[in-house]
Amino acid sequence: MKSAVLTGVMVWLVASSTIAAPPPLFSSDNAFKATLTAPLSQAYAQKGQEKRLYLDGSWSYLEDGETVRLPVKIRTRGNYRRKVCKLPPLQLNFRKKELQDTLFDGQNKLKMVSPCRSGDKYQQLVYLEYLLYQLYALFTPHYFETRMVEVGYSDQGVDGAHWSSVNFLLEDVDDMAARSNMEEVEIVTPKRQQLDLGETALLELFQYLIGNADYSSLRAAPGEDCCHNVKLIAPEGADSGFIPVAYDFDSTGLINAPYATPPESLPIEEVTQRYFTGWCKEEARFIEARARLNAEREAALALFSEFELLEKKYRKRAVSYLEKSYKTLNNERMFKRYILERCRGDVIKG
Repeated sequence: MKSAVLTGVMVWLVASSTIAAPPPLFSSDNAFKATLTAPLSQAYAQKGQEKRLYLDGSWSYLEDGETVRLPVKIRTRGNYRRKVCKLPPLQLNFRKKELQDTLFDGQNKLKMVSPCRSGDKYQQLVYLEYLLYQLYALFTPHYFETRMVEVGYSDQGVDGAHWSSVNFLLEDVDDMAARSNMEEVEIVTPKRQQLDLGETALLELFQYLIGNADYSSLRAAPGEDCCHNVKLIAPEGADSGFIPVAYDFDSTGLINAPYATPPESLPIEEVTQRYFTGWCKEEARFIEARARLNAEREAALALFSEFELLEKKYRKRAVSYLEKSYKTLNNERMFKRYILERCRGDVIKG
């Protein structure tokens, strides 16, 4: 068993060394400031519509001491958050040809994650979600890059409102896949056997670690490609070995957003209750995945305990949540009961 675990971890380490450098926007972790001027109230008014129009706006920021102004189109995005948030998240749509030799060179459409409502509480939740992307990146070479940005909003609507918040930008899925010399797999319902079992086990244990049941590596909403809060990537033309990459963590128990509710199909009442929803594989796969989580345990806890923008109570709560998750994963009796015996379906070998 031990040799299988070590072999799996070594394969992961070799794979991580083949990841290409990110584009300029995501080559730094430093936050920057920007201003978005657009008919924001008009965009928010469309949040309940399935088909929403892009609206013209302007995005400006400082680069090398000079103000750079870029035309941008915006619209609300997301599924659940778009409908429940007073300030729903936005998609920024730039023109690639106008971004050459700027910080945004190579970008096109960017998701921006922002506070659901005004107030410090919701700002703290954005910091927590930002850190969950950094957490995931500790464990796997396949993850979405992020960049924090303090945005000043100027509404061109009727009231002409102004406000600001700290948000983060999310790398486009095509760019994320390209860093691994792969591409997004556009498939409606993949088979379990088509997924990379090691990376899938890692994703599933990670979701348990942070208390997330709002995802699927096999299914999506009707009419959409797979998967729910997961993207599949693979080398061009591959019909197996699909690597699942997680995103969208606002419904996790670690964050515990006021609007988050667990899936009705699960026997839990609060999102803070951990419930494993992974698919059954050989035990060695989960042991290997646990080893990868354990290898970065101290760094994982430090991400939250040392993040200065988090208020003390949110730091303590996040660290406590992770410590309890790690305790379960590393207690053999609990690991067997809550992971190995709770997985779904027949054991997939390979």
